[in-house]
Amino acid sequence: MSKVEEFEELRPLLFSIAYRILGSVAEAEDAVQETWLRYDASSTRPVSTKAFLSTTVTRISIDVLRSARVRREEYVGPWFPEPLLSDPYQDPARSAELADSVSMAALLLLERLSPLERSVFVLREVFAFGFDEVAAAVGRSEAACRQLLVRARRHMEAGRPRFEADRQERQELATRFFDALKNGDVGGLRNLLAADVSMVGDGGGKAPQLARAVMGAEQVARLLGTVFPLMSRIDVTFEPHEVNGQPGAIFRDRDGKVLHTLALDVLDGRIQTIRGVINPDKLRHIGPVADAWAIDREVKRARRQTRR
Repeated sequence: MSKVEEFEELRPLLFSIAYRILGSVAEAEDAVQETWLRYDASSTRPVSTKAFLSTTVTRISIDVLRSARVRREEYVGPWFPEPLLSDPYQDPARSAELADSVSMAALLLLERLSPLERSVFVLREVFAFGFDEVAAAVGRSEAACRQLLVRARRHMEAGRPRFEADRQERQELATRFFDALKNGDVGGLRNLLAADVSMVGDGGGKAPQLARAVMGAEQVARLLGTVFPLMSRIDVTFEPHEVNGQPGAIFRDRDGKVLHTLALDVLDGRIQTIRGVINPDKLRHIGPVADAWAIDREVKRARRQTRR
């Protein structure tokens, strides 16, 4: 098998490791590309190509994350990971762990960890690497990696919800939610939301976004049931689509350009959190991006006309 063939076979795994460490599709793709360049430049073939490439992409991702954390501290408004529409790495034996680890909620919990804790947690808990492999990848002893994992688990468990919905329940609830949204059914929306539901948007200062999180079933239902019919009038549409392994949707303007994504967290039979990503920089990997400011102006114009 040639170098190119070996690398391409492992590319899905390398991207999935990098994305979970970085929370960015673009940065993960860059890390994978840099990994290939280093592998291609190597004059010797490693004993284990998987170990070599996994170590390389992990170390590159750690370096990128350390610099990215400074930028994220200066980010305008809430920071969310770049939406991932499909995870290229599949492992039937670990499908539950893989889906859970790529959710918006899990990635936001990972943001609380140091780069080393995050990398150890991803390699060990998500991809089931042996401690010897983890230690080699992050350049620490096995004992140190065990301690890093203990701390990482503690942080992750402290933030996890007590109740989790199964995949079928999540999907059924999401179908009802998007049907109610399409119809502007405020009552229908309200019945699907947790009493303390929150709706938060990530515009990064580069697109219109909520001034603050909208809290409570009544407030969120009224906002959604009012705004989407206005968006429909200017030909904004949406297509339900899995986002970060959770139920969600992609919203598009009349030309089919990507306006934003929504991802739903479903807990205990209700929608607990609605996260929207509208920052255009985080949507370019999905397709051409809509002018969110122009859409916002059209929505406001439609609202004024409705009130006349």
